[in-house]
Amino acid sequence: MAAASGIPGYSGPYAVGRYAAALRERLRGFARVSLIGEVAGVRMGRGPNVYFELRDRDGAVPCAMWRTDFDRLGLRDGELCDGAEVVVAGHCDYYPGGATASPRFSFRVGDLRLAGEGDLLARLDRLRRQLTAEGLLDPQKRLPRPALPRSIGVVTAEGGAARRDLLAGLERRSWRGRIVWAYAPVQDRRAAPALAAAIRELAAVADVETIVVTRGGGSIADLWAFCDETLCRTVAMLPVPVVSAVGHEVDRTLIDDVAAVCCSTPTHAAEAVVGVDCAVARATLRRSAARVDALGRAALASRARALGASSRAPREHIRRERRHLHQKTRELRAASGRGLDERRDFQRRVAVTVVGRKLAVAERRGADERSVLGARLARLERAAASLSERRAAALREHAAALRAADPERALERGYALALDGAGAPLATARAVRAADTFDLRMADGTIPARVSGGASEGDR
Repeated sequence: MAAASGIPGYSGPYAVGRYAAALRERLRGFARVSLIGEVAGVRMGRGPNVYFELRDRDGAVPCAMWRTDFDRLGLRDGELCDGAEVVVAGHCDYYPGGATASPRFSFRVGDLRLAGEGDLLARLDRLRRQLTAEGLLDPQKRLPRPALPRSIGVVTAEGGAARRDLLAGLERRSWRGRIVWAYAPVQDRRAAPALAAAIRELAAVADVETIVVTRGGGSIADLWAFCDETLCRTVAMLPVPVVSAVGHEVDRTLIDDVAAVCCSTPTHAAEAVVGVDCAVARATLRRSAARVDALGRAALASRARALGASSRAPREHIRRERRHLHQKTRELRAASGRGLDERRDFQRRVAVTVVGRKLAVAERRGADERSVLGARLARLERAAASLSERRAAALREHAAALRAADPERALERGYALALDGAGAPLATARAVRAADTFDLRMADGTIPARVSGGASEGDR
């Protein structure tokens, strides 16, 4: 086989394996140094190496350490974790790979010493304390969240695994609502402003009821965009509830603290956003509807039978009620008669007792009155007798006086009384001459008389 020609101006071409081997030897020839930085992306699998990255503000270096060297350090579980600041000693190394293996550059760590809290975690803790002091961790948690939203806004990377997991979770909930997508980068310096802008745009959509911010897992450095202060303040002040599903169970970013709900995975976010398993709810609703329908039909049939029985025998019902009414009437009359008899008997006994007592009192009072009346009658009779005697004596005295003044007595002594034709007495001689005729009344009778001769000297 003829050798391939090279490119003018460059030596070669060389075989890739040869060049990779030479590159490895050259890198291993670099001076051994110690580095200080913040640990990120620690991976401790079953293989012979422990992998992690060493980062600071200006750059990062992938590191690998033999498991035997790492075990000799005697570190407790969890001491080498994301955010821990360490000092490592080692040299550059390069794995050339092969036909079925990828090449990889790493800083081969021979020794490691913990240096303290990393810069990223320190900044994250300061920012968390600042937002807590300003009260920005609570507003989202006070917002009401619909149990079954009709429209959900999602901020994630287009084509990422988090998008597929979220859709799968919503599909398992049998949710058939509307998703409004807002794609943004989720890991670089442009990620935080893009995420904040996407969240604001979704909040401006009128029918979006909940916003989900999600991405896959990674180190704290990979997820640092979700700890951005501007992004967290934007989420805290939104009027729409935000569900955070960034990373996996062990990952914790600042947006998780300010969001309404923090979920460990995108699948968990789907369950938190759609609080109702729609398939189960539909099945339950169908069973309940069928049960209500069956119970309604049974109740309707029962009511129809009862109505039919009532419509077929109304007379019997009326007769039964009438007999019952007549029985009650008879009982009422009998009870009323017994009550009246008892009242009459009671009143009779009371009347007999009262009348007997009053009769005895009246008899005693009558006897007393009769004795008093007898005494009064005796006094009255004595008074009447005495009065009769006094009146008889007075009458005798008046009769004697009257008889003494009676003209008849003078006539009995020889006197006469001259009377005119009317029977009136004529007291003077002139009256007698003027009458011419008159009567002389004597003791034993009356004699007519006439005046004869002339008048006397005195009458003239």
